[in-house]
Amino acid sequence: MKIAILGTRGIPNNYGGFEQCAEKLSERWVKEGHEVTVYNPDEHSFKEPEWKGVKIKHVFSKESRFGIWGTFIYDYLCLRDAVKEDFDIILNLGYVPSALFFSLKKKTKAKFVTNMDGLEWMREKWNSVLKRFIRYCERKALKYSDGLIFDNKGIRDYYFEHFGVDGDVIPYGAEVFNNPDTEVLKKYNVEEFEYFLLIARFEPENNIKTVIEGYLQSNTKYPLLLVGNPGTAYGKMLKKEYGSSEKVRFLGAIYNQNELGTLRMFSRLYFHGHSVGGTNPSLLEAMASRCYVVAHDNIFNRSVLGENGLFFSDSKQLAEIINSFDERKREVFAENNVKKIIEYYNWDLMSQKYLEAFNKALN
Repeated sequence: MKIAILGTRGIPNNYGGFEQCAEKLSERWVKEGHEVTVYNPDEHSFKEPEWKGVKIKHVFSKESRFGIWGTFIYDYLCLRDAVKEDFDIILNLGYVPSALFFSLKKKTKAKFVTNMDGLEWMREKWNSVLKRFIRYCERKALKYSDGLIFDNKGIRDYYFEHFGVDGDVIPYGAEVFNNPDTEVLKKYNVEEFEYFLLIARFEPENNIKTVIEGYLQSNTKYPLLLVGNPGTAYGKMLKKEYGSSEKVRFLGAIYNQNELGTLRMFSRLYFHGHSVGGTNPSLLEAMASRCYVVAHDNIFNRSVLGENGLFFSDSKQLAEIINSFDERKREVFAENNVKKIIEYYNWDLMSQKYLEAFNKALN
């Protein structure tokens, strides 16, 4: 097949889940003999025309200059170019704002397959106008897509219940982490299992404030490490409110995967506050690193963790979990979660599931 991947901030990944997905899948598909093109914004640091056999198209974006309008321009230019090529499949990772331009589909024989992401309109950072706009894009994506992909059963159930549409449930993958480097702990001035950890984008729906409040209400003596870029409005608010605390440490964004894996593996508890996404890549990576996970209580996180994690709904519950810490559950949870990564949440299996969805759309 000739496959195009649109909707990301480019590969190699230096941003988030969709970028990781594009990187992991495209590399595997090329090895199987498919021709894959990934569309990158021209501001991406990787400037070559090819990455590990994957063709890279560099498209005008300038999001740093034009903000959200740069995203509109980028998505339009990517689609305008893709429909002129002889692709069999155009994989759209996400639909906002790209679905505005899905009517360009009439210019190509390619099938549109769309990963619907999480329930984007529910994110707290959007105002009512933007939420209505996102829901409009959602309907456009459902109308024009030949195949739908949901990364979590809860997302699939939502679309089936509200729109009567169905698709394939294909989550993200992860790779079991087995190469910790204890020098990393020295770099961040912590000891094994004597710190708490949260890794997330600093956005309201990730419940970072709830985690911090719960942590501060507990009687623990160990520090809380926060990994993520605090440059968002929400992040700046958090840093202003809690940055002076000696116990709450803002480490900034970390992209070194070995450092992240090591910090995860040796954390006392790992907090996952994501509440509106589907299967979140950072949760899978925590599971793959044998973390003792405490997750926000929602259908998405429960569908991934099952009984192999602890759950909180508010700061009081989180404080109680910290105060009643039980080390004996760590090994059981870790073994079961690693088994899930090996047997199900792995990129090789997800790669094949995507190809099956593509063939279904083509036929």
